[in-house]
Amino acid sequence: MKSHPVIGVLMGGCSSEREVSLRSGAAVADALKSVGHKVVPIDLQSEDLRELEGVHLDVAFIALHGRFGEDGRLQQLLQKRGIPYTGSGPDASRAAMDKVEAKRLFKLKHVETPPHRVIARGDSVDLMEHAARALGYPVVMKPRAEGSSVGVTVHEDRATLLDGAAECFRHDPIGLMEKFIQGRELTVGILDGKALPVIELRPKSRFFDYNAKYQDPDTQYIVNPVISDLDRRRVQKAAKDAHDALGCEGMSRVDIILTPFCSVHVLEVNTIPGLTARSLLPKAAGAAGISFPLLCWKITELAFKRKQGTFWAAAAMF
Repeated sequence: MKSHPVIGVLMGGCSSEREVSLRSGAAVADALKSVGHKVVPIDLQSEDLRELEGVHLDVAFIALHGRFGEDGRLQQLLQKRGIPYTGSGPDASRAAMDKVEAKRLFKLKHVETPPHRVIARGDSVDLMEHAARALGYPVVMKPRAEGSSVGVTVHEDRATLLDGAAECFRHDPIGLMEKFIQGRELTVGILDGKALPVIELRPKSRFFDYNAKYQDPDTQYIVNPVISDLDRRRVQKAAKDAHDALGCEGMSRVDIILTPFCSVHVLEVNTIPGLTARSLLPKAAGAAGISFPLLCWKITELAFKRKQGTFWAAAAMF
């Protein structure tokens, strides 16, 4: 690894999460610059990487959320160009973004997750009602491949299913109907194969939706919430198991429900979690004594380690 690598922070993109991605990318770029790294911020506005033409990069820090940035396609293009990049590889990224595939892998690897049914544009309300009754109300409807809770709705009965389906299928022709699990919303960051401290999410809305994540100032984030040591270990283990089940690398953030009866249910794995001032991975890392600039460097460093095929890395340049 060069003593002063050029780090390209890739942000923006064309997905529904573009604005969040721009904020994440700007925060990462500022953090890395603050400790003396050479940073090239790059706003990707196409999917052919034309913005990289003529730009020398030693490593790409991927701060794109949602489609293209998080579904394995960008990772595959960077791999073809021989550019090391942060986070998971194409296959794991694709699996995490595809909620149907993620469910399949969770089941295969014995990771506890809420029961679900696959739904599709064109399904009748009677067919969706049958699926909802089989799961048991309330149910959650979500697009197959979106992040940040885009297109996610919760339903108590048949009356709102059609509206929920319309919102879901506005983003993807395939969706997931999932049993709504009542409990405490928790999230666990994974960094270099290790679970970070647990964070509890307390939104004012019924669940941690897009507004609660990025806009509502009343959303509470409780780092190291009051739970038993046993449950804390179980939650962290479930997060690590989910990360491993999908083949993730580098870092991720795993969303989990802990029920009043202390059962643990994995909702999803985010391979490129948010890196804004409100984001959860930096909060968890901070609780573990890892500053935001150091977190960004560690994530970058892991990309070099993967390319070198070794777990030995040069000393961080601070």
